[in-house]
Amino acid sequence: MKDSDRPIGIFDSGLGGLTVFKELRSLLPGEDLIYFGDTARVPYGTKSAEAVLAFSKEISAFLLGKKIKLLLVACNTASSLALDEIRKISPVPVLGVIKPGAESALKAAPWGGTVLVTGTSATVNSRAYSRALAGSEKKVRVTEKACPLFVPLVEEGWCTKPAALIAAREYLAPFRGKADVLILGCTHYPLLKKVISRVMGPRTKIVDSARAAALGARQELVSRGLLNRSRRGRSEFIVSDAPARFSELAYKLLGIRAGKVAVKRF
Repeated sequence: MKDSDRPIGIFDSGLGGLTVFKELRSLLPGEDLIYFGDTARVPYGTKSAEAVLAFSKEISAFLLGKKIKLLLVACNTASSLALDEIRKISPVPVLGVIKPGAESALKAAPWGGTVLVTGTSATVNSRAYSRALAGSEKKVRVTEKACPLFVPLVEEGWCTKPAALIAAREYLAPFRGKADVLILGCTHYPLLKKVISRVMGPRTKIVDSARAAALGARQELVSRGLLNRSRRGRSEFIVSDAPARFSELAYKLLGIRAGKVAVKRF
């Protein structure tokens, strides 16, 4: 098999990374994609750094065993806590979602503007976005806010229920009218984008790292001569628990027909 014919591996703590998968499928129709959702251990955002690192290395090793050509860590928590360690064990390029999200926010933010980073407790505590944003010549003021209930709401399929709006108001109402840009610093959060936009108001631009991460993956493949342009790519979905529930929510929330979802338990 040619290197360009090998699949791309993607993983997330649950179904949130499907926002990245969907963007990849749109941008790279010829690629084979393997998606792993760690549904048995979701959410990662409330776990210790040691646990997230262990889970991430375990899943990465599993996907690397499938002879992938690129690994995309479609989870902000894993990207903030485990990316460097994953790269040490990977013979193929490893991309995360923090850097693309930060770069997109800087493009959208005015000079000296205010950026609000929303994410899981683990991502916010890592300060990964603050570090990524601080490296730019464009000076922005950064505030980070943990929104730990957002992931369980998405995993329950409650994105349009009153509970989602109540949680968003509780977390974000104090920032209404005060942020130029809000980063959806978790791949689950784009599924709550309408609710978050409603709470934040029209002044705030919402940045979704999923699209930026997919664009970064395409650029990486092109630069390495690994882009597959020859055929329609296949999609494979694997979870660590509850495949029927995953399949149901993938279609309900994102219109993705997952078909038969395999199960891999660690």
